[in-house]
This record gives sequence, structure tokens and C-alpha cells, in this order.
Amino acid sequence: MKPIPLKAYAYLSIGAALATIVLKGFAWLLTGSVGLLSDALESLVNLAGALMALAMLSIAERPEDEQHAFGHGKAEYFSSAFEGLLILAAAVAIAYTAIGRLLDPQPLEQLGVGLAISLAASLINLGVGRVLLVAGRRHRSITLEADAHHLLTDVWTSLGVLLGLGAVALTGWLWLDPALALLVAANIVWTGWRLLQRSAAGLMDSSLPASDQTLLVGVLERYRAQGIEFHAVRGRESGARRFISLHVLVPATWTIARAHQLAEEIDQEIRRVLPQTSVFTHLEPLGDPSSLEDVPLDR
Repeated sequence: MKPIPLKAYAYLSIGAALATIVLKGFAWLLTGSVGLLSDALESLVNLAGALMALAMLSIAERPEDEQHAFGHGKAEYFSSAFEGLLILAAAVAIAYTAIGRLLDPQPLEQLGVGLAISLAASLINLGVGRVLLVAGRRHRSITLEADAHHLLTDVWTSLGVLLGLGAVALTGWLWLDPALALLVAANIVWTGWRLLQRSAAGLMDSSLPASDQTLLVGVLERYRAQGIEFHAVRGRESGARRFISLHVLVPATWTIARAHQLAEEIDQEIRRVLPQTSVFTHLEPLGDPSSLEDVPLDR
């Protein structure tokens, strides 16, 4: 069965964003709820993020070329960072509107219909968010994962708004609606900040996640038990790909052919436990003091 291209998931996200914008905007027009307005504004952010995701996925799938010898995978970090900034901007807009409504409360209308429409939009986001999350983790796409987490956060945000509107309907306390909108804004800020942190880590070539490092160490320890040593082990992520470099120290009496065969075995073992990984090995003789001179990044 032919795998589904990543851009297809971006188109799915775009469709979901358009559907929820229409539904939540209509719910806001019916009720006048600033909470539902905040939900509709976040859906606009979802749409912008999905469009950016489509553009960056298109770039990331390009093969390596003379100007980009390591591929174009880092383009995905621009998408997640862009979405994080949009989330923060939406939070500011929501907070501004909510504070104005706190100072000047307005009655809410047709809450029943508005709640039903908003619930339908949330179910769309829940379904699409789960699909994107599974696909993002399977294909190691931070773009899809960021989009998925945003949609799922939107679901919990909408649930909070729905609870707030229900509370207004039961108590008549109009201040509950803008108060919930402020909580929504705070939650959105946290989501945007985490996306920016993860994007910055990828662009700054941060180390592999702890789970990946554990798998890598497990492979190397099996060879250490055979008398092979390693140093200058470094790993980083670039979108869906990993890059690992290491120096392999073998007995000085080994032939080049034997050492090369070992390096190939290590390469295959690492890529078996860590798929989508490019491995770079450098052979050195055990016991040679000069081999320790290149342990630092700059020799």
C-alpha cells in the first residue's frame, strides 16, 4: 500500500481549520460570547499554521543538493516556530477583548445553539488532531506534531469555553465568560511558548532526545564488550532525520578492510534501532594518544 504523503495531512488540517472557523464564527455571531470569539480567533491561527505547514513540508521533502548537502529537513522548524508566534499573537488579541468585556459586560444570546455548534467544531479538531499526532510521530514530523498539539489544545480550550458558557447560563454571572477567555489566553501562551522552545532547539542543533540516546548507547555498549571503544559521539535532529557522528577506536593491528567492515556493522545497527538516521564514522587506532586530540568539536 502506497504511504500517504505528509502534505495530505496538511491539506486535512487546512480543511478542518476552515470548517471550524465557519462553525465557531457562526456560534459567536449567535451568542455574542467573547469565549467563542476567542475560539474562532484561534481557528484562524490554526489555518495560518496549516498553510505554513504545507509550505514547509513541501520544502522539507526536497532531496539534498549542492547548497543543502544535509537536505532541507530543518524547514519544518520554521513552520512550528511560525505557528508558535501566531499562537502568542492570538493570545494577546483574546486577552484584549476579554478585558474589555470584563469592564463592560454584555448579555449572551442563544447559548444552546452556540454551544452545540462549538461542540461540533471541537469534535472536528479532536478527530483531525489525533490523526495528525499519529502521523507526525510515525513519520517523525515536528510540523505535523505541532499542528496536532495545537488542535488538541484547541479542543481543551473549547471545552473550557463551553463550561464557562454553561456556568453563565446557570448563574447569570456574565463575568464568567471573559474570565474563561483570559484562562484560554493563558493556556494558548503556554502552548505557543513550548512550540517556540522546541523549534529553537532544532535550529540550534540540540542533542538527540534521551530515549534516542539510550538506544544509541545500547548499541555501542555491545561493541565495547568486544574491546571496541568510541568517543566524539554526537547526534542531532534535522526535521524527520537524525545525524550521528562518532569515532570508532579499533586495535592498531587490524587491517583497513576489517575495521571498515566493523564500521559498516555499527552503522547498520544504529540505523536499525534509529531509522531515518545518517551515521558518520571515523576510524582510529586504540592506544594512539593523537586520537584523543579530536574529541573536542574544534580540533
